[in-house]
Amino acid sequence: MNRREALKKTVFLGGTALASTSMLTLLQSCQQQSRLDWQPLFLSVDHAQLVSSLVDTILPTTDTPGGLDVKLDMFIDLIYAKSLDENAQQQQVQELDAFNQKCTDQFGSAFHQLDADQKKTILMAEESKSPKFNGGVWGTAVGEQEPVGFYRSLKSLMLWGYFTSEAIGKDVLNYDPIPGEYKGCVPLSEVGKVWSL
Repeated sequence: MNRREALKKTVFLGGTALASTSMLTLLQSCQQQSRLDWQPLFLSVDHAQLVSSLVDTILPTTDTPGGLDVKLDMFIDLIYAKSLDENAQQQQVQELDAFNQKCTDQFGSAFHQLDADQKKTILMAEESKSPKFNGGVWGTAVGEQEPVGFYRSLKSLMLWGYFTSEAIGKDVLNYDPIPGEYKGCVPLSEVGKVWSL
């Protein structure tokens, strides 16, 4: 690896660390706002209904909290409002409109108005045709990453927000802010839930 490549990777990793910290701060700020008085900063009413419905469909409430329980729709609105430049925001608006238009063309209504089977049909089609993220090594994607599109990037943002939320980290995943001794060889059956920290 030459010096230029090493510097580029170092700057990229530093930027990723700062961006992750900023996004976690935005996620925490969503947790303090009640759903009743939520006024989206970026999303229109139709777009907020679409995002909320997508969050609820992809991460529904079961025996664990769902995406709406940890306010992912508010988090996504904040990310779009605070971290995207004007061109990227316009792109998001176009992609949200295009997604709802697909639903209207296929079923005659916007996504949030469809029944569960229709929503499943739309999401299965999006899942099958959306490019996947390349695998990575130590946070760096392997190979040339093709654009993943609206659905895959929104789903990725949802999953990232969900698994880094305080409620999921503390109540669903294992959480030990002050870990004890290191055990190098433990049978998998003793591990239990995935660790959040």
